[in-house]
Amino acid sequence: MLIFPQQEIDMTDFARLLHADGPNPEHAAALQLYGRFVGDWDAEITARGPDGTKHVAPGEIHFGWVLEGRAVQDVWIIPRRTGSPAFPIAGNWYGTTLRVYDPSISAWRISWFDPGRSVFRQQVGRLRGEDIVQEGTTESGDLTRWSFTEIADDAFHWLGEVKPTAASDWRLVVDVRAKRRKG
Repeated sequence: MLIFPQQEIDMTDFARLLHADGPNPEHAAALQLYGRFVGDWDAEITARGPDGTKHVAPGEIHFGWVLEGRAVQDVWIIPRRTGSPAFPIAGNWYGTTLRVYDPSISAWRISWFDPGRSVFRQQVGRLRGEDIVQEGTTESGDLTRWSFTEIADDAFHWLGEVKPTAASDWRLVVDVRAKRRKG
C-alpha cells in the first residue's frame, strides 16, 4: 500500500495549478486555434426545434488557458446567471469544454461536460478553411458537428448541428452569436 503525505490544497491553489498564463511554447502556434478565444464573451443563443420553432436567450462564454498552457478550457452558461427560466429546446447550459491539442493527429481532442443536463460529448476539432469544425457522435450514434465560423478578434458564430443515423441531412439545433466583452 502506498501512503502519500497529506497536503492541503485550497481552491486558490487549485485554480493556480489549473490555470496558465498563455500557450505552452512547445506548440504555441497550433494552440492559437482555440487560444484566440481566451477571454469573456456575451452571446445570443437561438435554439431551433425540429418543427421550426425558435427560442432566443442571452448567454455568456468564458475561455482560459489551462494545464500548463497545453489546453484551452471554456464555460458556457445559457441563459445568463440572472435566474432566467428554463431555455426551451436546448435546455439550460452550465457546462465546460476541455480542448487539448494532440500533435500525434494534428488536431484537437474535445470533451464537453454539462452535468446539469447529463450531456457529455467527445469530438475532434480541426481547421477547415477559415472555420473550426468539431465532429463526433452522441451516445445513440447520431453525428454531431459544432463549428466556429465568421471568426474575428471580437466576434464569432457557433453552430451546433446533429445528423441522426436515419437522416440524410444535418439539422441546425443551436446557433450562437458571440461578442467579446470590452475591458
